[in-house]
Amino acid sequence: MTKIFSKKELKNNLFILLGTLCISLAVVLFFLPNNITTGGTPGMAILLHHVSGFSIGAMVIAINIPLLIWGGKYLGRLFAIRTILAIILISFFIDFFSKFLELEALTNNILLSSVFGGIIIGFGVGLIIKGNASAGGSTIVARIVASNSHIKPAQVILFIDLFIILCSIYVFKDIEKALWSIMSIYMTSKAIDIVLTGPLSTKVIHIASNKAELLSEKISESLAEEGTIIKGSGLLKEQDKTLILIVLDVKKLAQLRNIINENDPEAFMIVMEASEMLGRGYK
Repeated sequence: MTKIFSKKELKNNLFILLGTLCISLAVVLFFLPNNITTGGTPGMAILLHHVSGFSIGAMVIAINIPLLIWGGKYLGRLFAIRTILAIILISFFIDFFSKFLELEALTNNILLSSVFGGIIIGFGVGLIIKGNASAGGSTIVARIVASNSHIKPAQVILFIDLFIILCSIYVFKDIEKALWSIMSIYMTSKAIDIVLTGPLSTKVIHIASNKAELLSEKISESLAEEGTIIKGSGLLKEQDKTLILIVLDVKKLAQLRNIINENDPEAFMIVMEASEMLGRGYK
């Protein structure tokens, strides 16, 4: 009981509340009025709404009840409770906004609806995940399949989303809108990444140099950055190789290039994206 009402759990519930609001508003303001769909439970619920005439909220519940019963043992008690809460809130908010508030579409432009609807749903799903819960649907199926096979959860979710897109062609009789739905799903995935990892502006730099100590000294002096020197050997010849590994803000990248050109023009530098940073002051 203490865990349920702890500060951490209240924070999780706040994330879930904000996430479900985002998903519901995106469905009501962008997808439903323009007859386009998205991935996961909201997308399937929109299609079933058009086929059956039942409310989208009712379809969200109908889709998830059997999945929750089937996958309850794979979710964990608290995670399952939070997921049920998220599903109920999504169902309630979608029906409430579409029936009682009678909100109108923000735009009838398919491109804008696909892009901004996808982004808002992505933020919503990301917030729910940060609340240690799931929006249900394809996420539950992915957990079950991954637990009983070597198939990755991302592959299961991709397959389900493709199935929803193919179904949308049959329901809406419009291939062009199905293509816009793919755009929406892409924007959703990008928005989820931003919510979960943050808009990182850092790069991972690998520098192969015969003057590693000199470069390390210049980098520390000029950029005030710390790094790691890695010792190794060449692939084809038995010769010593030295790599400098540093994480650098993208704004300092030009300055780093100048340091390398001035002190070791023959050095080899590789610049990579840092998708997530943890530890040493990074959050």
